[in-house]
Amino acid sequence: MIPFLDEADVRSTLEWRELIRTMEAALAAFSTGRVVQPMRQWLGIDRHDGYLGVMPAAGEAAMGIKLVTLYPRNTGTPVPSVMAIVVLFSTETGEPLALMDGRLITEMRTAAVSAAAARALALPRASRLALLGAGVQASSHLEALRRVRDLERVRVWSPTRERRESFAREASRRLGLEVEAVDTAERAVRDADLVVTATASHTPVLEGRWLGPGTHVTAVGAARATQRELDAETVRRASVWIDSLAAARVEAGDLLLAERDGVSWNERVRGEIGAVFEGTLAGRARPEEITLFKSLGLAVEDAASARMVWERSLAAAAGPARPAGT
Repeated sequence: MIPFLDEADVRSTLEWRELIRTMEAALAAFSTGRVVQPMRQWLGIDRHDGYLGVMPAAGEAAMGIKLVTLYPRNTGTPVPSVMAIVVLFSTETGEPLALMDGRLITEMRTAAVSAAAARALALPRASRLALLGAGVQASSHLEALRRVRDLERVRVWSPTRERRESFAREASRRLGLEVEAVDTAERAVRDADLVVTATASHTPVLEGRWLGPGTHVTAVGAARATQRELDAETVRRASVWIDSLAAARVEAGDLLLAERDGVSWNERVRGEIGAVFEGTLAGRARPEEITLFKSLGLAVEDAASARMVWERSLAAAAGPARPAGT
């Protein structure tokens, strides 16, 4: 029987800096054609406003499939809005290696990809972070981004006062970093050089007129063609990189709806972030340029993360190597 690794097992094996490097390698492989990955399939559970997703991928280092549920109505309840199971297979023989809880993998790999993109695109001196959203992804992005930039100021906004204030108190205590809850999204964004949108909103929460020169935006909350967190002006002012061109043409409401509003896709979208990691596509061109990374989440990220969990679990079970002769 293959082992099952629960969330505690996953938490004990994933480490941010290594995960960020693993995501860079996974997306570089994806953007250079070394990964087989179909578009994810969504099954709508209309009466509960939910979705069931199927996400397979096979690369040189990892092969796996994630089954994921997205139930936005769970937000604010003890039940997570995103839950998942990942099955890891051997790429050499096809045998199943491990079954593991995918909720935390989804949470951490999403933020690790964003951190890798920020390391490639954000200004080196970027230190003022605005978080639009006060949920799981806001928390994980704060954790990941502070690994690639020295954060000096963090502001968080959520439409619910209690959520944003609770987030600020807990994050300040946990990280020893001052996190301020603010009452408008504009106040959070003004003067920030790093902006993360991580909400369940179907309408824009970020307006492009708030962004200053050199800002780097990470958009992770909208992954449906009819959903957007960014207004058209944000996309119009930005140079855009995405995780998957094919997926974005189907799922990236932030970009598709901006195109409907007259923003040229061909003029704004530079290409896939994996090509930047591989060194075949340029990143930021000018210090004053506004850069935008649109994240949809890819199965190859889950497979690579699962491989990391499995390998580190095996190493931990084996224990430290004994010196020769003992």
